[in-house]
Parts: sequence; structure tokens; C-alpha cells
Amino acid sequence: MTMQISILALLVFLLTLTRHQHCKSQVVVTDNDLKYGASYIFGDSLVDAGNNNYLSTLSKANIPPNGIDFKPAGGNPTGRYTNGKTIGDIIGESLGQPHFAVPYLAPNTTGKALLYGVNYASGGGGIMNATGRIFINRLSMDIQVDYFNITRQQIDKLLGASRAKDYIMKKSIFSITIGSNDFLNNYLLPVLSIGARISETPDGFIDDLINHLRDQLMRLYKLDARKFIIGNVGPIGCIPYQKTINQLKENQCVELPNKLAIQYNVRLKNLLKEMNGKMAGAMFVHADVYSLVMELITNYAKYGFTTSSRACCGNGGQFAGIVPCGPTSSICSDRNKHVFWDPYHPSEAANIIISKQLLQGDPKYVSPISLQKLRDL
Repeated sequence: MTMQISILALLVFLLTLTRHQHCKSQVVVTDNDLKYGASYIFGDSLVDAGNNNYLSTLSKANIPPNGIDFKPAGGNPTGRYTNGKTIGDIIGESLGQPHFAVPYLAPNTTGKALLYGVNYASGGGGIMNATGRIFINRLSMDIQVDYFNITRQQIDKLLGASRAKDYIMKKSIFSITIGSNDFLNNYLLPVLSIGARISETPDGFIDDLINHLRDQLMRLYKLDARKFIIGNVGPIGCIPYQKTINQLKENQCVELPNKLAIQYNVRLKNLLKEMNGKMAGAMFVHADVYSLVMELITNYAKYGFTTSSRACCGNGGQFAGIVPCGPTSSICSDRNKHVFWDPYHPSEAANIIISKQLLQGDPKYVSPISLQKLRDL
């Protein structure tokens, strides 16, 4: 862990600890509060619900027109990197949870809110601590697990140790969407810059990713997490940014990023199979996000989209893929017709289709069981 990230983690830890001191047993928790279970979300900008709003970082989405279709906030930006709901929001809602998982760093993430779900995801974050340092600040997966450890202790205070353990093990789902930045904002950065490519082969870097992720999943398991859904890396060579800077045609994708994603995804699936065989009482569900998104990109018209290449919100180049979404960006008139909201992230319409597949359990995309069955375990 870099010294910079360690200091940031310590400062936020101390602030959070002070802020949450009142989360003690005087809060009355009823059975109804625990009825729907909790969603604990880890990952990057694909599922960040606003943590980066509270960081001094270059990676932020709390500016319009981001969130223009997010009705709970009246169409105002919340820090979500899309026009509406993220996959994490949609899945939690579909599983019957009455509240969205709140950003961990938000000041209202206290008391009973911890029992409904917490979002630890951070735009620019990755499995490796060095990933995303071009953004200055972000929460790596290691730090996100550190923060869940704090939440776990607070839940003990709210429920008592025995009841808390039962709630975490039986009624809580742990969703992890991470890995894209480890390639886009680490390994694939220019060799003469700060990317890991200067010192590691693709095989060596992917070995490091898998070993780090294994350790992170083990840490969550030791904190009583038992129900996991882990997404693989999508077709990052097909995002509008990559298509634009490489001056590709509409039906083309950049080969190297996709090749690395596929290589990592094979290893991830094997890791989850290994952990399902070894970790007593746990279920690790594999979400094939790569195949789901590639299906939308390839057959976009079948799903009601008019383009899977051009960003709805962005500027620059054929696919509006160079300048991130912001107040000066051009914006499409029908946001439901674009697979991509901005140069990097899916639209809410795409997120809804992806979430539906994961919930209903087509074994082509989610295995060994669906998210609905995972909830009912």
C-alpha cells in the first residue's frame, strides 16, 4: 500500500470513527429493520454511489448532467457515474431492499442505515493499491475492506455479537465489481508513465490481481460474509473512449484491453470455483459481465438501442469519447437509446438489462446460481 493511500485511509478512519461513536446499543432495532437483508457493495465507478464526493480526487461524478434520470434525487447528480441507477442500485431494489446502499463516506451512514446496506465503491479504485493513482485519491479494494471491518464492528454494537453474525452471514449479500481500472488506469497506462507494464508481463500482473483479490475475499469471509456476487471485467476495449482515441470504426474494438480482460476473467472464474470448494458455508456467484455487455454492444438494436458506440454524454471524436461527461458536454436527446452514458460507463437502460439477467439466472451469465437464489439461501 502506498504511503499516500495509507495516510488517506488513516485520516478517513479517524473521522469515521468519531462520526459513528453514537452507533451504540441505544438504537432500537426491530425485526422489521432486518426483514429485507442488506447489500454491501464494493468496487469502482461502475457502482460508486457517491463516495468520491467526499475525496479530493480528479474522479468525480457529482456534476450535471450525471444523475439526470435518478429520480430519488430529483435528477440532481449524486456521484453516480451514469444518468440514473447503477447495477448495485437496481439489484438491491429488485431483491426487495427498501433503501439504496448509502455511500460509506456520507455523513448519514450511521445507525440503522448500516443494516440496510453500505456502498464502499470508489471511482478509479482497483484491486491493486497503485491502481488509479493518476486520480490522486480513490478507495482501493483493500481500503474498502478496511472500512467494512469498521462497519462490522458497528453492527455488533447495534445488534449484539450473536445477532450481528447471524445477520451478516444469512441476510447480507456482498457485491464486488472491480478490475477494469487495474487495466485501464494501471497496466495499460503508457509504459513510460506509471503503469505496471513497465515491470510486469501480462501473466505476472494478472497473477498479482488474482492473488490480491483472493486475499480480499478471504478477509471478507473472516468478517462473516458468506453470500458473494463477483463481476468479471467487461469488454473495456469497446468503450467509447477506447474507440475514439484509437480512431476505430463503429463495429471495431481495441484488441489488447479485451484480450487482457478475457485472460483475467478465466482466472477469476477458476478462483471463484476454487473458493466455493474450500470456504465452508460460502457461495461465490460469478457474474459474466463481459459476455453481457458484449451482447448489448453486438446486438444493440435487439434491445432497443440505436447505438452501442457513441456516448450519450461527452465530447470529442466520432464517438464523443474523449472528454468526460460534464456541464459543457453534448447530451443525446433519448438516453434510453444509448448503451453508454459517457465515454466509460453504461447508461441506466443498459444497467437495467444487465441486472435483470443476473437476477433471473441465465446460467450463461450467472453461475452457479442466480442472485434471487443467492438471497434465499
